[in-house]
Amino acid sequence: MKRSYKILIPVIILLIFGCVILSYFLIIRNTPESGLYGYRIVNTFEHDPNAFTQGLVWENGYLCEGTGLPGHSTLRKVELETGKVVKSINLPAEYFGEGITIFEDKIIQLTYLSNVGFVYDKETFQKLREFHYPHEGWGITHDGERLITSDGTPTLYFLDPQTFEIISSVDIYYDNNLLWDINELEFIDGRIYANIWPTDRIAIIEPQTGKVTALVDLTGLLTGRDRPRNVDVLNGIAYDPENRRLFVTGKYWPKLFEIKLIPAK
Repeated sequence: MKRSYKILIPVIILLIFGCVILSYFLIIRNTPESGLYGYRIVNTFEHDPNAFTQGLVWENGYLCEGTGLPGHSTLRKVELETGKVVKSINLPAEYFGEGITIFEDKIIQLTYLSNVGFVYDKETFQKLREFHYPHEGWGITHDGERLITSDGTPTLYFLDPQTFEIISSVDIYYDNNLLWDINELEFIDGRIYANIWPTDRIAIIEPQTGKVTALVDLTGLLTGRDRPRNVDVLNGIAYDPENRRLFVTGKYWPKLFEIKLIPAK
């Protein structure tokens, strides 16, 4: 009998340890959101109302913007204060431009349904190469080591920035449910900020677990008088890390906003 106890005790300990570990990961993944943010407008800037904004990045005092639609897709450098486009190239007419990011000395741009991405010199906009990926192209950002892309599903993909091969992926959960339509992305202070198409909300995502730690509600940001007939959805997040400024805009929006996030009461 004593020998049986000696055998059972380690088994019981292992079972208890396994249950604790399993519970820990279930709590991380399934805990409801921890926060909801509103906003305060800090500054308002002019934005090209003909720009179907798909990607937005801050770099060295300028905005880099990718626009979409076949025959109208561009990559452009934009003055923040005036909204003036100071440099621009057109994508071939068959491509629907999507998200962009700047990694080291290169700009990387996705396309929607073509499974093709483009790599440019960030100073000259000269195209350096193309690459392919197996899913739709929506948003792209990076964490300093890996590219992070979305495809409209609840999955984010982590890519090697040299080979563009998928290294890993994570599913996004909000309040115990998979969160669909993850769109334009920006990596800010260790979290992924993502437009949720076609809403006025941004999800703040923990990249290791896929948990949405908070939602940002930007309802009413673009007022009625600034909403021309063809205005489309909120899309485009950029961050100035040096001055800790957060910028947002939308497709065909005539305004771009610097905002400060305010915890909702």
